Amino acid sequence: MMKPRPLKIVAWLSLLAIVFVTVSPIGWRPHDYLPVDLDRALAFALMTLLFVMAYPRHFVLCSVLLIFGALAIEALQLLSPTRHAHMDDAAVKAAGAAFGAVVAWLINQVRPGRPAQVGVKRGA
Repeated sequence: MMKPRPLKIVAWLSLLAIVFVTVSPIGWRPHDYLPVDLDRALAFALMTLLFVMAYPRHFVLCSVLLIFGALAIEALQLLSPTRHAHMDDAAVKAAGAAFGAVVAWLINQVRPGRPAQVGVKRGA
């Protein structure tokens, strides 16, 4: 398992990469072989997974911010003349973020040496 500090750096870099790809001109968008909705969902799932793993005590805050952040990041496309914001794209990204949050939460539950959840006593 990756140490917390590098995991935090990778999480923030993934957010920066997603924002860049989302608001940059369409010609700069990387191309892959996945269907575009799957590509979007996986990107947000991975980013949210990284944040929740990096900040396990802030599961709810990370999850909520990144789910609503998907909507905000999609809205940033309104600033680019070559991009168009679509509600269905935002919904796919938000669903990916929610999925990533659930997977990360499950991983954090079985991860050895995980920090105690706020308000939960261990060994009681």
